[in-house]
Amino acid sequence: MIKTNKSAETAERLALLFKIFGDCTRLSILTELMDKEMYVGEIAEKMQMSQSAISHQLMVLKRGKLVKIRRSGKNIYYSISDSHVEQILRLGEKHMNE
Repeated sequence: MIKTNKSAETAERLALLFKIFGDCTRLSILTELMDKEMYVGEIAEKMQMSQSAISHQLMVLKRGKLVKIRRSGKNIYYSISDSHVEQILRLGEKHMNE
């Protein structure tokens, strides 16, 4: 079967999505955000990492449309972008525990 340009483009986008999910730090951040929205300082403290390292990973997640932001005054709060992200994480965990 010959792939069409559309299916090749979809495969590339899906591969990029899984590449973003393929980093332990980013997965840990997403897991933290499943419980509640958080700002960079909270995440950094909880994960015992620098704020700049967390900010870098959050930008990757934001570009991948896996997290969204909410501004409140000077603070920027991050949360899971939609239920699909949470479903992917939960299904992955379920698969690993079978």
